[in-house]
Amino acid sequence: MKFIEELVVEEFLPTFRSMLAEALRKRGLTQSEVANLLGISQSAVSKYVHGEVERNDRLLSDRRMEELVERLAEGLASGEMSPVQALVEAEVFVRRLEQGDTLAQRHEEEMPALAEYGDDRFAIHDPESTVRAAEEVLASLRRGVRILENTDDFPDLVPAVGSNIAECLPDATDIEDVAAVPGRILDLEGTTAVPADPEFGVSEHVASVLLAARAGGSDARATLNVRYGPDMVETLTDAGHTAVEFDAEADLEPAVADALADRPDADVLYQTGGFGVEPVLYVLAADAPTAARIVREV
Repeated sequence: MKFIEELVVEEFLPTFRSMLAEALRKRGLTQSEVANLLGISQSAVSKYVHGEVERNDRLLSDRRMEELVERLAEGLASGEMSPVQALVEAEVFVRRLEQGDTLAQRHEEEMPALAEYGDDRFAIHDPESTVRAAEEVLASLRRGVRILENTDDFPDLVPAVGSNIAECLPDATDIEDVAAVPGRILDLEGTTAVPADPEFGVSEHVASVLLAARAGGSDARATLNVRYGPDMVETLTDAGHTAVEFDAEADLEPAVADALADRPDADVLYQTGGFGVEPVLYVLAADAPTAARIVREV
């Protein structure tokens, strides 16, 4: 695990400080004066000025970095800029480099898994970032899967087509925003068989049911499909859940919307089958562990 702050310390700071120290020395400041302005020792200034530190070539050749250093050096040398103002300017530049820029790219090189989230200019420190939201969904799904794996009679609830458990991002619009188990969860001789760790965009049907439910007014972010049976519906409704039926042979989104029209708060969707379609029941919930617990308690 590599923190982006480590890259700031290991690559940005030596490069930035050495460039700034050189620029200040060129403007006639003594080694002692440079040390005082930068808040470092004179020996450190000497190392920076004499090239005794490793510098990042990308940053060295970045025109924006050069312009920042020149602006700060001029301001500090003339007294028109305080060290605090220079620090703020540098911090703003660092934050910019962390958002889809040089430091973010270096972070992806050190942590290749970050590249899976595409080239969005996400901020690694943003609590609302896509990366954090996606990782929270995947962690939630893993918890849900563990609950199912530890539920002894869950294999009895797996339909012939297999089960899946899915959870979506808060603003999900398509199946790429929905994570689920790749393939399907199967009953393997009485054991819950989970083929792989949850991923985004790997479920089409179960994800589509979840998205259709949300489009129909449900605020659920997770669903789990199990075998249908009148006994299952009765047990769930007796436990306080609201069940509605949709037409398995109609187009999915309008069929689910029709089913939820009068009960958008329903947390159980089911269809009783059709030509070539197995009857299946879907539990809707706020998250994957909640959906798994509902089924465990059936």
